[in-house]
Amino acid sequence: MKDPKYSDPNAKHELNFLELYAKNGYTENFRVEENKLKTSNSELEFTPEQVKVVAEHRYEGMSNPSDQSILYVIEADDNCKGTIINSYGPTADLEVHEFIESIPHENKSHYKSILNLDDEG
Repeated sequence: MKDPKYSDPNAKHELNFLELYAKNGYTENFRVEENKLKTSNSELEFTPEQVKVVAEHRYEGMSNPSDQSILYVIEADDNCKGTIINSYGPTADLEVHEFIESIPHENKSHYKSILNLDDEG
């Protein structure tokens, strides 16, 4: 059964979702450099073809609606799982945006969204 307090993606701040995904094994904090997704310690890097976006959540700032961000939940080769946050709109990090856009369409879905997981899994 879905946890009702997370049934509305607009009702929670991205930090709440980061915590929930971390509990489900999405612990890596990714970044993008030179059209590669890199782990926080730079030991691993992935091309767009090696990456799957399994969920995304959009947010508006709690105090300022113009503060907009998007949380991408990612599974990469080598069983590497984590997240990356980007602004959207005019303040977006273009390098992150272009990397996400270059991920093949068949590698994007929402099947592992925390909103689709039940409290047992």
